[in-house]
Amino acid sequence: MSNILHSQERGDVLAHVSGNLRCLRQQAGLSQAALAEASGISRRMIVAVEGGDANISLSSLDKLAAAIGVGFVDLVRDPARAPSAEINEVTWRGKDGESTAVLLGSAPATTEAQMWLWSLGPGERYEAEPDPAGWHEMVFVTEGTLRLELSGTAKDFPAGSFAVYGTDQAYAYVNPGETPVRFVRNVVS
Repeated sequence: MSNILHSQERGDVLAHVSGNLRCLRQQAGLSQAALAEASGISRRMIVAVEGGDANISLSSLDKLAAAIGVGFVDLVRDPARAPSAEINEVTWRGKDGESTAVLLGSAPATTEAQMWLWSLGPGERYEAEPDPAGWHEMVFVTEGTLRLELSGTAKDFPAGSFAVYGTDQAYAYVNPGETPVRFVRNVVS
């Protein structure tokens, strides 16, 4: 699936996830088995993530964070940087070199708010897993045309346009064009 983080890209977010997950799990007083039961993520996957040897989806990281009682941002943040709203970490790469998602920052909301900078190379697609009820996204297209698929229905958003939608449904970002598409994505829960 295209929403998988790959551990071989150690300069990206997974460089921090393994240590953060281990530390936060231990602070919460959870064994790997207890975290597996609470999150629905296999113990084998948790062992691999903590060892830096796993590919894991963004939604699985969300499940782990929720089971520990922390936010997604707490798992991906560089622990050497002072706590702030700025994160600025690559959290997804597509097959095309133009395709990336950078988590720019986060702010408090009912649960959490995140700001991302996305780019998709020509023909690239990112399929997301549905979030729990109450999660929403707002996207603003800055370059190219973004095709947004919501529950199987597609609509194109050219540069300068935006969309607001609930993410408790199947959704995907697609670049149907021949040039990169760039957009700002805000996630709110």
